[in-house]
Amino acid sequence: MFGADDERIALAEGYVGLLSTIGIERGLIGPREVPRLWGRHVLGSAVVEELIPADADVIDVGSGGGLPGIPLAIARPDLWVTLVEPMQRRVDFLDEVIAALGLRNVEVLRARAEEVDPKGKADVVVSRAVAPLGKLAGWCLPLARVGGLMLAVKGQSAGEEIARDAKLVRRLGGGPAAIEVCGESKLSDPVFPVPATVVVIERVR
Repeated sequence: MFGADDERIALAEGYVGLLSTIGIERGLIGPREVPRLWGRHVLGSAVVEELIPADADVIDVGSGGGLPGIPLAIARPDLWVTLVEPMQRRVDFLDEVIAALGLRNVEVLRARAEEVDPKGKADVVVSRAVAPLGKLAGWCLPLARVGGLMLAVKGQSAGEEIARDAKLVRRLGGGPAAIEVCGESKLSDPVFPVPATVVVIERVR
């Protein structure tokens, strides 16, 4: 994750600062989320890097205020992260964040997932709290290369969603879904209260 790298930590703190000010002013983050921005939202996104291979091309579908894509880009400068977001006011915010933090491994694409071109190229497609798993697979799996991964950050409903949408995921070219828990080694950190539950699906065809 951010480790002991002062520069990475400063970037993450800068991002939290932007979310808690401009993000609230523009309605991207609710004021009640401010106390949880660092632990639940930023660290809870960054730990997903545990599942991402080196030098990967990553697409963040439905990026919103930049979660999980921006924390991943900060934690892993070896990644190339494309933030896909259809709403202009969110795109404007993401562009401002990238410029303010000087991030060089992130780009923003104003589009819906189905409009992204070319498809079938990304090593990893990530999402966080975007849609039910079946619908999400329809958006994410076509963007991943064969052998690439779809990583969906989910909550307690992950197992139920996998069972409910397994046939649809297979029809869309996905393999068996697995649940991985990221960040368990960070539980001793008082600012990191909850590990991230991630549904992992490989695109097999």
